[in-house]
Amino acid sequence: MKLGTAIAEIMRREGIEILCGYPVNHLIEHAATAEIRPVMVRQERVGIHMADAISRVTSGRTIGAFCMQHGPGAENAMGGVAQCFGESVPVLVLPMGYQRRLAHIEPNFNSSEAMKPFAKSSEPIILAAEVANIFRRAFTKLKNGRGGPVIVEIPSDMWNEEVPEPLNYTPVLRTRYGADPVHVKEAAALLVNAKRPVIYAGQGVHYAQAWPQLKRLAERLAVPVTTSLGGKSSFPETHPLSLGSGGLAVPRAVPKFLGEADVIFGVGCSFTETSFGIAMPKGKTIIHSTLDPNHLNKDVEARIGLVGDAGLVLDALLEEIGRTVTKDRDASAVAAKIAASHKEWLAKWMPKLSSNDAPLSPYRVLWDLQHTVDINNTIITHDAGSPRDQLSPFWKAVEPLSYLGWGKTTQLGYGLGLAMGAKLAKPDKLCINVWGDAAIGFTGMDFETAVRERIPIMSILLNNFSMAIELKVMPVSTEKYHSTDISGDYAAMARAFGGYGERVLKPEDIIPAIRRGIQKTKEGVPVLLEFITSKETEVSRPGT
Repeated sequence: MKLGTAIAEIMRREGIEILCGYPVNHLIEHAATAEIRPVMVRQERVGIHMADAISRVTSGRTIGAFCMQHGPGAENAMGGVAQCFGESVPVLVLPMGYQRRLAHIEPNFNSSEAMKPFAKSSEPIILAAEVANIFRRAFTKLKNGRGGPVIVEIPSDMWNEEVPEPLNYTPVLRTRYGADPVHVKEAAALLVNAKRPVIYAGQGVHYAQAWPQLKRLAERLAVPVTTSLGGKSSFPETHPLSLGSGGLAVPRAVPKFLGEADVIFGVGCSFTETSFGIAMPKGKTIIHSTLDPNHLNKDVEARIGLVGDAGLVLDALLEEIGRTVTKDRDASAVAAKIAASHKEWLAKWMPKLSSNDAPLSPYRVLWDLQHTVDINNTIITHDAGSPRDQLSPFWKAVEPLSYLGWGKTTQLGYGLGLAMGAKLAKPDKLCINVWGDAAIGFTGMDFETAVRERIPIMSILLNNFSMAIELKVMPVSTEKYHSTDISGDYAAMARAFGGYGERVLKPEDIIPAIRRGIQKTKEGVPVLLEFITSKETEVSRPGT
């Protein structure tokens, strides 16, 4: 069989049903022949974002895949690959490459070399007979260990080469590994005897699907739980022990309880130091459970390291703790403290969350959104900048993988592709992206992709005609040259593309517009609701 036929067959056997892409890459035709649906985007970065979401919302059980043209197509995709690397998301990236005789001659772009620094692995196909071995290595890396993008470059002179038949390929194994029992015992003793422990859960809990174990541990020892942005929704945020999630903006309870903690147990997390994550207070005893030993002592000093799958680690901890703590501890006192902190914090923010001003408060828009959708059947994601900081502290995620949080690298416009990919993977969910007028300037043309590919997402646009968070750092250029001013009628753009677009100006119209939008998505129509908002710059930072 031809090389492209063999690659498509391997993907089909590995359970890939959707190939996001942009031509020319001949794999698109081979995939379509193999009943793998090609989804064409308007720019490469968004296609990788869609593949990214497919992997995320399935806990990596289905691998998102993306292919693109050699040269400029591969060059333009680099930002999306870097985003997957920063967020540890397993995505199969399949660039075409220059002919083998030209692949290493400047200035030709060599994907397998150029993307290697921000990929989990990167390999070109140079012999058709090796295709099964190459993809066996690729999928083994995608399905095991910490996630990340895997590059397989396909030189453009190889499509007509023959792969020996029968194709020798069986879907690769998915395996897990757990922590040293000695360290599990030490960690269990620390947690049992801690006076003020806090659990910090990362997205490794999602990939391990360890949500029940996390909840049981918190309830068994009456431990408050906070999460990273990537780990948001791994613990129900309506639970009495939930502190909420943390990024640049956080509920007040998060820094308060972390600051008072004597032991912090990080599970399924990297503790990566970033402006868009929770800053861990100094001088705490830290237990670090991570899939990647390279993350131990990378940014925080760990007393105990538990290297392994979050589910296996939590299972082992629960078993060890159960030897001495045989029933759930009374959580009423700590739950009351958490509730009091949340109440005090929300009281400060309710004027913005319930504001009747026009232009609209973005907090009012998102508050009404949260209380209008069926939250148990919704997947939502923020975008970079203000939408992230205005949404993430206040949105209470209840179901696992209902909030796609991110932030280590914050590319504007990322949320649109995530929402579309989530809808492709979970068509029965209401999938929402929340973005601002800066983000839509980066990837807004791909709303047309949602229309053309029949992906009925709901896009919530907060439009203040400004780069609001840059106002404080660009006062001279703003005053003299209006450098932070941006504009557009984006609801009209959505309608021009064939979707449903509506501009909302008054607070009393917010909820009716959201309801109309939800109904349109049920009818199969992508929706963009444009809310004209104030230039809000205040966010819920630690200490506020």
